[in-house]
Amino acid sequence: MLDPMTEPSARRPLSTAAIVALALLGAATLFCVGSAAMLYSSRPVASSTTEVLRATPDVITAIRDLARLEATTFHIERVIDLRDDQRHLFGLVGGQDSILLVAAGDVVAGVDLSKLGPEDVSVDPARGTARIVLPAPEVLTAALDEDGTYVFSRETDVFARRDQELETRARREAARSIRAAAIEAGILDRAGQSAKQTVASLVRALGYVDVDVRLATDER
Repeated sequence: MLDPMTEPSARRPLSTAAIVALALLGAATLFCVGSAAMLYSSRPVASSTTEVLRATPDVITAIRDLARLEATTFHIERVIDLRDDQRHLFGLVGGQDSILLVAAGDVVAGVDLSKLGPEDVSVDPARGTARIVLPAPEVLTAALDEDGTYVFSRETDVFARRDQELETRARREAARSIRAAAIEAGILDRAGQSAKQTVASLVRALGYVDVDVRLATDER
């Protein structure tokens, strides 16, 4: 049997003083950790600046995007009286093939901005100035309105041969006549003024203040 004096002593509970000491040690540790965290968070963070350059639309590119700028439209109605006089038997017998066509059509005029070259545009972004010379206005389309175009009368005399192409010729003449009538009525002048106003508004929207838009015909 072992001597009672040599047996390991039973583990005794911690005293109140020991518990207080451990609590103080833990509080001190937490304080140190918290102070270090606050010190690190208060240190200035190195900042990095990245410059982003946003490319603004180039003036000539923005204008060319409009392509064919339709500025003015005229609606015109004409009556085409087309007659085909025919003579037979050495001119002794004659006849007539005729058509009366009531035609309506639309003529559109404007400027073809695809013809705009770099030499036609002069800009100074720093001063906000822009000088632009537009191509001369032109008739872009001249087409008959099929709903408003019809044959009013078609007559072929007894001694005349009916020409199957007469209506086609009448329609072709109607389109030519409507186009000429629109030009005579001043459609090109109105289209030029309208195009200048439209392009000037576009360039001002790009940030230019002093804008001067002219036509190629104004330079002559």
